[in-house]
Amino acid sequence: MQRIHIGLNVTDLTNSIDFYTKIFDGSPVKVKEDYAKFLPNDVALNFTLNLHDQVNGNQVGHFGIQVDTLEEVLTHKERLEKLGFFAREEMNTNCCYALQDKFWVTDPDGNEWEFFFTKQDSEAVTESEECCSTAEENITIK
Repeated sequence: MQRIHIGLNVTDLTNSIDFYTKIFDGSPVKVKEDYAKFLPNDVALNFTLNLHDQVNGNQVGHFGIQVDTLEEVLTHKERLEKLGFFAREEMNTNCCYALQDKFWVTDPDGNEWEFFFTKQDSEAVTESEECCSTAEENITIK
């Protein structure tokens, strides 16, 4: 199996480990004082957290996990809301050249994550400026 690798700089390793343990529904496979590594079972991903005093100049728009059905989107949303997360929902939205059902959560450093199901391709870019971009109203509840 091939995995995508994302190395994310974070300012609070403990809060970030807690957030991503909930997002990936599993604990990191390696933790050091300035590093954590996740290898989620259901996502072909090698995801690391790298502690820095300050994180700025981030060029990432957002991250996402694509699932196969609307039911999976709703299952993840319900699971994360039960853990205290605010999830901004976007159902039946025309975003990124596709008709999608999705929701968003925000990590402790302000990085947005979407869980989404693509219903069909579309010729339109987006219905709103908010789609596929960061939104100030997304918050994390600890």
